[in-house]
Amino acid sequence: MWLLDKMLTKVIKQGRLIITDHDGKVYEYGPGGPTKESGDAPIRIRLTNKKASGHIARYPQVGAGEAFMWGWLHVEEPHDIRDMILFVTAQTKARGDKVLQPQGPMKRLIQKAAAKADSVNLKGKARKNAEHTYNLTRRLYELFLDEDRQYTMGYYRDADPSKTSLEQAQRDKKAHMAAKMYMQKAREMDRPMRVLDIGCGWGGFALYLNKHYGCEVLGVALAPDQIAFCKERAKEAGVDDKVKFALMDYRDVEGTFDRISSVGLLEHVGTPHYPQFMQKTAELLAPDGVMFSHCCGRAGPPGFTDAWTRKYIFPGGYIPALSELVTQSERHGWQVMDVEAMRFHYSHTLEEWYNRTVMHREEITEMYDEQFYKMWLFYLAGAEQAFRNGRMVNWQIQYVKDRNAIPMTGEYVYEESARLRAAEEPPVWHLDPALKQAAE
Repeated sequence: MWLLDKMLTKVIKQGRLIITDHDGKVYEYGPGGPTKESGDAPIRIRLTNKKASGHIARYPQVGAGEAFMWGWLHVEEPHDIRDMILFVTAQTKARGDKVLQPQGPMKRLIQKAAAKADSVNLKGKARKNAEHTYNLTRRLYELFLDEDRQYTMGYYRDADPSKTSLEQAQRDKKAHMAAKMYMQKAREMDRPMRVLDIGCGWGGFALYLNKHYGCEVLGVALAPDQIAFCKERAKEAGVDDKVKFALMDYRDVEGTFDRISSVGLLEHVGTPHYPQFMQKTAELLAPDGVMFSHCCGRAGPPGFTDAWTRKYIFPGGYIPALSELVTQSERHGWQVMDVEAMRFHYSHTLEEWYNRTVMHREEITEMYDEQFYKMWLFYLAGAEQAFRNGRMVNWQIQYVKDRNAIPMTGEYVYEESARLRAAEEPPVWHLDPALKQAAE
C-alpha cells in the first residue's frame, strides 16, 4: 500500500478520498470539503484483495480498471466508479495526468513501443480488431446509444448539456457534418451525388445523407454484424438500391466519389497507415470533391494509447494529434480548408452513455456477466474524463483537392445545418416504460 499511498498523497489536494485496505487499515487523503465531482461527501473505496493497491500503483490506468473489473476495488455509495475517476483526474489535470502514466522511463518506453507495434493494422488484423470492438451483441448498443446507433460524439449546441437530449445531439451532429461536406451541391448536379462512407458504423449517416440529398452512398466497414444490420436498415427504408453497404476494407474500394466521409474511423487506421489512407482516398475522390473526417484527437503532441484501452476496448486503436493528420494529408495532395476542435461534446455524450448503461445493468449482466458490465462502465467513465479533464477533443477536418470545390465563405455550413435541423421532428428516446418511471 505504501506506493499507492505515496502517489495519492501527492495527487489529492481537494476534497476527501478514504481508502479501506483489505486488512481494514484506513487511509485518508485531501483536506476535505466539497468538490464538483464528489459533492459534500468523501469518496470511499474498499480494496478487497491484498494485491489491489500494488496493482493500481504500478500502472494506475490498467491497474484501477482491472481491480474494479475483478471486484478488488469497490466504490461505496453514494458515489460510483465514474465519480472516483472524475474526482482523481480533475486533480491530475494541472499536472498533465503524468501521474497516471507508467511509472519510470523504462516502463513508459516499453508501453510506447508496444502501442506503436499495436497500431500496425494490416488487412487481416484490422478486420479482427473491428470484430472485437463492434461485433458485440446488438442489444448492448441498443441499450446505451441513441435510436440511430451513433457511436461517436453528439453535437451539443447549448452550453448546458441538460437542455439537449442525446437523440437531438446526434441529429444535430449529422446536420453539422453534412453541411461541412457541402452536400447541398447535390441539388445542382444532373445526376445523383456519389458518396463513400468509410467506417459506416450502423449506417445512420449514410441513410441520413440519402434521405436529405437523394445521393447514392456506399458504406464500408469490417464488422460483419454491423454491415448485416446496415443492409437490413436500408432494405426496410426501401433505399437499398441507393444506399449500399459492403463488408470491405477501404483499401479495396474502387471507383470515383463526389464526397468521402469517415466518422470515428481514423482512430482505428493506425498512424503507420495514414499515408496509405490519404493516398487511397485521394485516388477515390473526384477532382472537385470534398472529404470530411470526424475523429477523436489530441489537443497536443502525438502520444500513445494506454494499455487498458488497447487490451479491452479498442485493440489497434490510436487517437491522433492534429499534426499527424495534417502532415500526411499535405504529402498526398490534399488541401485542408477547415479544422474544428470539438472540445467537450464527447464528455457530455459519454456521460449519457454511462447513465443509460447503469439503467440497464441487469440486462447487460445477463447478456454477459458482472465483469463485462464493470469493464464497460470503466471504459465509458475513463473516456469521459479524457474529454472533460484531459486533452482529448474531436477533430472535424474538411479536405479538398481543388479550393473551388467549396463556397468563398463559411456561411453555407451554418445555413445548411440550420435547414437540416428544421427539416426533422425532434427525436425521442423510447425508453422502456419501467426504466423511464425509475429514471423520473
